[in-house]
Amino acid sequence: MTAEYPLREVYHRQLMLALHRTGRQADALAVHRDLRTRLVDQLGIEPGPGVREAHVEVLRGAVGRPPSSAQPPPAQLPPPPAHFTGRAAVRDALRRSLTTPGPPSPSGPTASSAPNTPAFPAAVISGMPGVGKSALALHVAHELAERFPDGQLYLDLHGATPGMAPLTPGQALTALLRDLGAEPCRIPERPDAASALLRSLLAPTRTLLVLDDAASAAQVRPLLPGGAGCAVIVTSRSPLTALDGVARFPLGPLSDEESAALLAAASGRDGLGGSDAARRLVELTGRLPLALRVVAARLAARHALTPEVLAGQLSETEGRLRHLEYDDLSVRRSLAVAHDALAGSEREADRDAALTLRRIGALDLPTYGAPLLARLTGTGERRTEAALDRLVDVALLQEPAYGRYAPHDLVRDFARELAGEWGTEGTDACETALRWYAAVAERVLVAIVEPGPDQDDRRRPTAAQPPGHAAHVETVAPFGSPEEAFAWGDSELANVVTLVERYADDPCRRRAGLVSTLVRLILPCAHRRGRVAETEVLGRAGLGVARRLGDAAAEAYALVDLAGLHFLTGRQSDALDLNDRALAIWRRLDDPSWIRRCLNNRGLLLDGLGRHAEASEALTRSLEYARQLNDPYGEAVTHSHLGNLYEHTDPRAAIEQHRRSLAIGDEIGAVIVRHSAHCNIGYAHLRLGEPAAALPHFEESLRILGGHGDWHGESQTRLGLVRALRLLGSTGRAARECAELLDRADARADHYAGGLARHQHGLLLRERGQAGAAREEWRSALAALEGTDAHAVVTELRELLAPTD
Repeated sequence: MTAEYPLREVYHRQLMLALHRTGRQADALAVHRDLRTRLVDQLGIEPGPGVREAHVEVLRGAVGRPPSSAQPPPAQLPPPPAHFTGRAAVRDALRRSLTTPGPPSPSGPTASSAPNTPAFPAAVISGMPGVGKSALALHVAHELAERFPDGQLYLDLHGATPGMAPLTPGQALTALLRDLGAEPCRIPERPDAASALLRSLLAPTRTLLVLDDAASAAQVRPLLPGGAGCAVIVTSRSPLTALDGVARFPLGPLSDEESAALLAAASGRDGLGGSDAARRLVELTGRLPLALRVVAARLAARHALTPEVLAGQLSETEGRLRHLEYDDLSVRRSLAVAHDALAGSEREADRDAALTLRRIGALDLPTYGAPLLARLTGTGERRTEAALDRLVDVALLQEPAYGRYAPHDLVRDFARELAGEWGTEGTDACETALRWYAAVAERVLVAIVEPGPDQDDRRRPTAAQPPGHAAHVETVAPFGSPEEAFAWGDSELANVVTLVERYADDPCRRRAGLVSTLVRLILPCAHRRGRVAETEVLGRAGLGVARRLGDAAAEAYALVDLAGLHFLTGRQSDALDLNDRALAIWRRLDDPSWIRRCLNNRGLLLDGLGRHAEASEALTRSLEYARQLNDPYGEAVTHSHLGNLYEHTDPRAAIEQHRRSLAIGDEIGAVIVRHSAHCNIGYAHLRLGEPAAALPHFEESLRILGGHGDWHGESQTRLGLVRALRLLGSTGRAARECAELLDRADARADHYAGGLARHQHGLLLRERGQAGAAREEWRSALAALEGTDAHAVVTELRELLAPTD
């Protein structure tokens, strides 16, 4: 009959079963193979369910078993998670990926376009311990169960189960084959043969596999089916990027709203979701689902325990993890499994990763990079990079930017606990970090401050600087350019501020001296970058440490730097007071180089305050000091400030002073001097009503400045450029340049520069007929500039905002 009707499935099914039940399994498989080939080639279809069931029976080796005794399809999914909340977007994307062959990855090309792409839909859900990987997998698996009538298989691979080793591929294959009905005696001992049998059994079926808690791609790969009708969900702390062609769904913590909803639903506390206490609990748990479930379980178990009391317990940072345990739920245990596996591993990179996590806990900074951690672990940068990669791979660290690493808040707590078990490790790590940051800060200073007295004086040790600093500097490679140095400062300044704030009051004189040295060396970078908030914290801390240590020079440095901050933010009266106090100290210390600088600053500030005669006297004395010291850089800067002073009465004479400054800057190759001179010439031309003459000077100033990072000079130049363009009628370009200035000022929280820019933006809006929007900008500008010394602009803003008749 099969020969006469080569495409009739019913006859082939009967022949397959007859051959199989008489012991001729190979012949039965050959009949199936031939039928499938003809159906695919001639009709483009797969065999129907009757033939598929017969094929499975043959593969299972159920010799002599009548059809009526066939096993029911496996339905092994654990119960769906109670109170599943949120994840709507990722849940929908995961459902789509599992019901469409060749699933697209949310973060890359379609899986079907990748090499060695599996024919079946597969997805990997990854993330840190307790983030809800298994909950999402089971929730979606239950939603899709009806689409897989041949069964749903679930296997816990124990990649991170306390007290259990991960399943080997052989153990996992044996478990799956048994679940599919294969007789133990017919399961091959060799993993590759068992994997082939698994693929054969699953090929004609529509089966869903959930492989939970995978340790590695090597553990998962032999378990994957070969047929297009199956689908696979894998959960792992690692994204398993070595698996080709699968869709990947990295999970982060829940949103604030999702967290509050989960907390309310799981605790059974009516009205908890929108309360202040709930918001506090969400914050203290880091929005981690496992931690939220622990908190909810504790609230559900003890009605006398109020959310406010529990929030108070969790606020105790040192003991927070102690309060995040209930019954078999434990954040600490979940994290410890990953750490202990690394610490006990035979692989060097794993043991390095465990040590690195402990050092992270000892230092407790906002973010980390390999160079610092290499100093703390003593393993070298290459090994440290490999260790950090492993910590990311097991989801104990996140990498928010390339080369920068940060732990989740609860991982941070866990790391602190680890470090606390090792006694003085925290103190040693702190001192190592301070020495390293001070050494790199000196390299930054050399890269961003041009050679000469300014750089030499700043590098000169003060009384509080501990011995050995110069030797540490030699262990740090120089920066190749100012841009590289500023980039380092941008990424590390938050860490520097954290360390300085933490150890500014340290009773150990050596560590306090390191803080003072670090502040002195890093502040020029913070100031030039316009990092207003950080500059203030560092300056005040440096001032306090210097006074406590009795280090007069360090005190004067801090006063000068704080004066520079006040000048940057338009508070010239305060700046003058701080500068004069520094000048008094430098006079007492008889340091002519710093006396010259402070006189120069004094002249600049007095000019800004309208005290022109006093300004002229201070600048004249500064110029005399510069010539006596043979300091051409200082001479050029003073000519620049004299030009600003002359601009009030004789802009042409001001331009001549700026050209003198420019000539010296060209001769000595001083970038800051050259860019400042062009900027100042531009402003003098604006004073003369010559915006066309001003424009090329502002453009040249920005070109010269490039990546040298002088934010005050850049902001003033960009402001002048906007004014020149507006006066020339180039409102479109003026608006674009103004928007760029506003973005850069807002990024630095520089309200003074932002206020000046909003004043100009309002004028541009008014010229475009947008009077209402212009007034809004002027109101914002006035709010930013009131209380500063920008009196002329403030007066104009009040006039612009005055009611009209």
